[in-house]
Amino acid sequence: MDLPIDHFRLLGVSPSAEPEAILRRLQTRCDSPPDQGFTHEALLQRADLLRRSADLLSDPTDRADYEAALLRLSESHPNGTVGLDLPTSSEVAGLILLWEAHGAVEAFQLARQGLQPPQAPALGSGREADLTLLAALACRDAALEEEEQRRYESAAQLLMDGIQLQQRMGKLPDQQHLLEEALQALTPFRILDLLSRDLGDQDSHQRGLTLLDELVVARGGLEAVTDEGDHPGSLSQADFESFFHQIRRFLTVQEQIDLFGRWFEGGTDDAGFLTVLALTAAGFSRRKPEFLEQARDRMQTLANADLDPMPLLGCLDLLLGNVKDAERHFAVLRDAELQAWFLNHPGDRLAAQCEYCRAWLERDVLPGYRDVDASVADLDAWFADRDVQSYVDRLDRKASRQPDVEDMPLAWSAAAAASLDSSFEMNEADPETDSDAAESPPSFWRQRWIRPAAGGLVVVGIALGGLALVRRNLDQAPLMTETASESPEAEVEAAVELDAPPPPLTEEPVASLKPDLRPSAPSEPLVSDAPTEAELQALVQGWLDAKALALSGQPADLSIVARDPLVKRVERERTTDEAAGRLKLIDASITSIDVVDRKPLRIELRAQVAYSDRLQGADGAVIDETAPSDFSVTYVLGRDGKQWRLHAYIPGS
Repeated sequence: MDLPIDHFRLLGVSPSAEPEAILRRLQTRCDSPPDQGFTHEALLQRADLLRRSADLLSDPTDRADYEAALLRLSESHPNGTVGLDLPTSSEVAGLILLWEAHGAVEAFQLARQGLQPPQAPALGSGREADLTLLAALACRDAALEEEEQRRYESAAQLLMDGIQLQQRMGKLPDQQHLLEEALQALTPFRILDLLSRDLGDQDSHQRGLTLLDELVVARGGLEAVTDEGDHPGSLSQADFESFFHQIRRFLTVQEQIDLFGRWFEGGTDDAGFLTVLALTAAGFSRRKPEFLEQARDRMQTLANADLDPMPLLGCLDLLLGNVKDAERHFAVLRDAELQAWFLNHPGDRLAAQCEYCRAWLERDVLPGYRDVDASVADLDAWFADRDVQSYVDRLDRKASRQPDVEDMPLAWSAAAAASLDSSFEMNEADPETDSDAAESPPSFWRQRWIRPAAGGLVVVGIALGGLALVRRNLDQAPLMTETASESPEAEVEAAVELDAPPPPLTEEPVASLKPDLRPSAPSEPLVSDAPTEAELQALVQGWLDAKALALSGQPADLSIVARDPLVKRVERERTTDEAAGRLKLIDASITSIDVVDRKPLRIELRAQVAYSDRLQGADGAVIDETAPSDFSVTYVLGRDGKQWRLHAYIPGS
C-alpha cells in the first residue's frame, strides 16, 4: 500500500536531525508503543518499520539519496504527497504510525477502506481486530481535528461514518459508545454552524432545524428534569440556555412558532410561554392581530404556578383594543413593586399600561428573531394600521366587549395626551432574582414580567392619533384599583386562575337603601392585627353600606373602608347618575365569606352576596331593575399602616 508519509514524519524527527538524535528517538518510540489494545504482531511490525526508517536516516549515503529523491519529487509534482510503499503485511503497522504522526483523517479513511471487500481481512483475524480498533481511534481524533478548525459538520460526518463502521463490524461496543457520545456532544455546535449559514443554503438550514428539534426532544424539553451536564457529551441547563440564546437570532419568527408549538404539544410547558411570545412578535411586527388573539388563547391554557399571567394578558388585551379586560388583569398583579409603579405613574391608567406594554414588547417579545425588527415598538403605528382597526371592529361587532363599556371619543383630551409624555426605565434584571442576578440574567423563558426601575425616567413619545382606537373602549369608571399598599413590602397577589373565564363586569353588589332597612355608614376603622371572619365580613358589609349611601345621594365616608381609587370610582358613578337625573336603590348583603389567603399585610376572601337593584328616574318611575340573585365576589384587603381597607374586588370570581 502507499502510505502518505515520509521517513522523517514516520519516525517523528526533524529533517535536520543528527544520527544520534534519530537513534534516541527510535529508542523512545520502541519503548512506548500505543496501549489501546493492538495485537502483539501489529506492534512488532510497527517497531520494525521504525528501525528501517532510522537505519535509512542515520546512514549518510542512504539519507542523501533519499533527500535528493524528495527534492526531485517536489520539483516535478509541487502539489503531490510524499508516500512510502509498504507491503500488505506491514499495512496495519504503517497505519498505526500514520495515526501517531497526526494523520488521523488519512489513517481512518485507509483503515475503513481496508475493511471493505474485496480486501477485507478474514473474519476473526488479528488484522481485522487491529484495523477495527485503529478506525475507531483515528475517527475520534480526526473529528477532534475538524472541530478545532470549526468544521463541525465535517467532524460529525466522520463520527457518523465511524459509528456505521463499528456497527457493521460489531467488535468494539465500547469504542462505538465513545463515538456516539462525541457525536452527541457535537450537536449544539452543528446546529449553530448549520443555522448561521447563508439563507440561500436551505438544505443546511433545514438540517439544523431538524437537529434542534431532536436535541430538545431528547433532553426532555427546554427545562431538563435532571442536570444532564452530569452525563458525558451532554449540556447542563445553564449551557443549554446560553446555546439557545445564541441560535434564536438565526431563526425566523415563524420557525420559532412551529418549533415551540410542537414542543408544547409534546409536554414542554416552557415552550408554551415561548409560543405566546413568538405569536405576539409575529402579530405585532406583521400587523396581524389574529396572531395576538392566538397568543392570548394559548396563554390561558398554560398552568405554571411560578408564572403570573396577568401582565401578559393585560398587554395582549390592550393591543387588541380591549381596555377594560386589560385593566382587570393589571389590577391583580402579584408583584408588589410593579403594582406600586402603576399606582405612582404620573400619567393616567392608560398611559401607564401603554408604556408598560411598549417596554414589554421591546425587551421580552421582539428581540431574538431573524426577521423581526426589535429596535422600537411603535404602538402608534400598530393602532393606526387599518388591519388592526378592522380586526378590533370585528371583535366589537361580535359583542366581545361588555355592554356597560362606554365608548370614548376618538380624539384625546389635552390632559390625557400630556400624560403620555412621561414613562419609565425598565429594570433589565428579572424580578425573581436577587442583586447577583445582574451578572447572570435568567433564561428568557423564565422572565415573567417587567419590573420598573427604582430611579429615573426616560422620555418616550407616543403619537396621539394611533391610540384613539384603545381610548374608544376605555371605561370612564376605572377598574384598575390601587392594589398595593404604600409599604413596598405589601404583598398583593391575584386570585384569578389562568384558565378561568373572564368575570362578568357587572356592578359589584352594594347594600340596600330600602326605607325599612337603611344602612349606616361605618364609623370605626378595622385595626386588628389578625381580623376575625366576623370583622372581615363587617368591613366588607361596611363597604357595601357606604357605597349604597353614596349612590343614593347621601353623604358617606368610604375612605374608612376603601382606598382612594375605589372611592373616586363610586363618586364618578354617582356624578354620572346625578347628571342623568337617576337614582340607584340597591339591596345587597353578604351571606357568607371564605378566607382564601391571609398574610400580614394582605387578606383575600371570597364572599357570597345576595343582590338586587332598581334604577329609577327623578319622577320615581322605574327605569331598570335586577331581580334578586346571588353573586360571588373576591375582595382583596390590604393594610395601610395599622388600618385595613379594601384594595380591590373581582366580580364573578
